[in-house]
Amino acid sequence: MNNEQTNKTDTDGKELVEDLQNAGQHINEYDKALALVKKREEMAKIETEILERKEKLAANEMLAGTSGGAVETKQLSPEDQKTEAAAKFFKGTSLEKAIKPDEKK
Repeated sequence: MNNEQTNKTDTDGKELVEDLQNAGQHINEYDKALALVKKREEMAKIETEILERKEKLAANEMLAGTSGGAVETKQLSPEDQKTEAAAKFFKGTSLEKAIKPDEKK
């Protein structure tokens, strides 16, 4: 068999059958099907490995916080900014509760 790596894929199994024929073996339909099944099993293993790598990369990106889109902060009006600043300044006092009475701790 020709075990050289190529960049093209053999989707219909012709390459494998031609290799067996060139080796001087008589090929019946069973042998062709068996060869295709073996090749498909090898490809399935490779696909599984690739999928596992992709899943691991996606999980790492999610854990690192780099997989999401742009995060937009809520824009406050000038009045709300003043209220927030006053509440922050008087934090821990009764004036904070007077400025923002709906705030729950």
